[in-house]
Amino acid sequence: MATAYVFTLQPTFTQGLILGQASILLFLFLVLKYLFFDTDPDRPYRKASYQPKVESGDLEEEFKSRRVDFGKDGVSPHGGEVESSEWLNVFLQQVLDAYRVKLRNGLAGLEGDEVARQRVEDFANKIRPTGLLDYIKVHSVDMGSSAPQLSRARIHRQSTPGAEPNIEYDMNYIDSVSISISTSVLFNYPFASFARLPVSLTISLSLFSSSVCLTPPNPHSPHPTITFTLPARHEDFTLDMKTTSLMGSRAKLEDVPKLHELILHQIRRVIVEKGTWKVVLPGLASVTEVKQDVKMERELAEKSFN
Repeated sequence: MATAYVFTLQPTFTQGLILGQASILLFLFLVLKYLFFDTDPDRPYRKASYQPKVESGDLEEEFKSRRVDFGKDGVSPHGGEVESSEWLNVFLQQVLDAYRVKLRNGLAGLEGDEVARQRVEDFANKIRPTGLLDYIKVHSVDMGSSAPQLSRARIHRQSTPGAEPNIEYDMNYIDSVSISISTSVLFNYPFASFARLPVSLTISLSLFSSSVCLTPPNPHSPHPTITFTLPARHEDFTLDMKTTSLMGSRAKLEDVPKLHELILHQIRRVIVEKGTWKVVLPGLASVTEVKQDVKMERELAEKSFN
């Protein structure tokens, strides 16, 4: 009985095909491993030689114009007729300014920038998926200077008996909010820490436009809350973002379009899924009770969907 050999001294067509495919796979492996991947396990992250910068362009003047200005003696600079939601815009401006100062620990200049950068970096590494991303290095953070502008307040009275009316606003947020980071995507196959793909990324937001629905508390609810929904039901929103990226170790890929699409899709998904906030009224409910109500609402929504 003849014995079949896979390889002989005179290669056949099948043997040549196998060798050709194997050589191509080996070549691709070497290119990825030594040009794009970073295989040094001693570096938790690689500081990129090129860090994407945010270009302010012609939007800088519009950012300033969107910031609420109290004018002289606290008088609105618009004068004359003022829309009814301007008081709320002033309130939002003060609230965001308070958070910005708190994030910087009350410090100004480069010292305050460093405090804000370090706090954002600590938070980013606290929530990062450790099996997918290496240590996240935050290079710079710009928290912006303006606040969302609300306009066209509309009251929608519900036809259902006992239902509370909803107040809907149009919101426009124009600012220069950005963050610049660098990290590495981990590849744990075929073994742990097999390779790392260094990534430098800058994300900047210039415009966020949406409708906002404000639902006042229901006096007959066991746990009354004020509910903010963003965006309002059955409406879309506008998200104008710019991402600049750099991927690779020795050979680098700049501004990959698919990465921009992925980031934009994930941010839009989070806004849709997490776009409802409930404000607990002191003395009428506790945070634990409201969380339990939200959990029950989600379970009922899932059951009705299924």
